Amino acid sequence: MTLEFVDTNVLLYAYDSGAGERHDRALDLVSRLGRARNGVLSVQVLQEFHVNATRKIAVPLSPAAARDRLAVLSLWHVHSPTASDVIAASELAEHAQLSFWDAMIVRSAAASGCRMLWSEDLNAGQRIDGVEIRNPFIG
Repeated sequence: MTLEFVDTNVLLYAYDSGAGERHDRALDLVSRLGRARNGVLSVQVLQEFHVNATRKIAVPLSPAAARDRLAVLSLWHVHSPTASDVIAASELAEHAQLSFWDAMIVRSAAASGCRMLWSEDLNAGQRIDGVEIRNPFIG
């Protein structure tokens, strides 16, 4: 089974009905990964999703609705970073010239055995720590 990591921004588009084509593409991706049971998230992604889904999308979710989404997403493979992951992410941020938070996402994807990371925040086509970055909104 090929595991695929999903960044927060993709999840937000999947639940933001006002996001047009990005919503459709993100929802298709999230649905596919959920059905196949090969989607991966991290605790960081779940936290960011809750904060942004209740505050920053066009039609914010209520906290209860966001918790419902989190309960479903928590059935995916979820990486819980350790202190050593934080240190590794700091090194990765320095060497790959990423923000610390983006490096944490890449570190969680790599530590989970993912070969692919879906994100619009990183450079599509780039490979970092054995993880290929893909943007679901390109192409």
